[in-house]
Formats: sequence, structure tokens, C-alpha cells
Amino acid sequence: MIEALKDDTIIKKVGGRFKLTALMQKRWVELMQGSRPLVDTASKTELDIIAEEIIGEKITAEIGEDSAVTPEAGSTDDDI
Repeated sequence: MIEALKDDTIIKKVGGRFKLTALMQKRWVELMQGSRPLVDTASKTELDIIAEEIIGEKITAEIGEDSAVTPEAGSTDDDI
């Protein structure tokens, strides 16, 4: 297991376990599609690279217009 994931620091940095998981999954897909790592990759696994990018604040979890979080179907702004 990756040492960085054993400590709660990375979870607190991102804002929770769910956000951490979503961010790691999204970044992993980006790396598999050819994105360049933002840290040194010398003999590191993809998870090690992603964890180091998060700890080094090279990538962050931001909820924005392009996120997967959408309102429930049939809800209006008044419901929120």
C-alpha cells in the first residue's frame, strides 16, 4: 500500500475520502490517456505519482461546472 495513503494528511488536504477517491480516479484516467506526470516518476507506480501530485498541491479537487455533481432530476433552484 502507498505510504501517503496511510496518513490522514492527504485526506484532509483534499477534503474527504470521497473527494480523494474521485480525484485519484480522474487523474489516473488522465495519465492512462497520455497526460504527463507533474512530479518525478523514477520507479514509482501510478498511484505513487498521483499521491505525490496531491500532496505537492500540483492537482486539487475542485467542484465546478464540468464536475460530475449535478442536481437531482426534477429539482429546481428553489429546492436547494
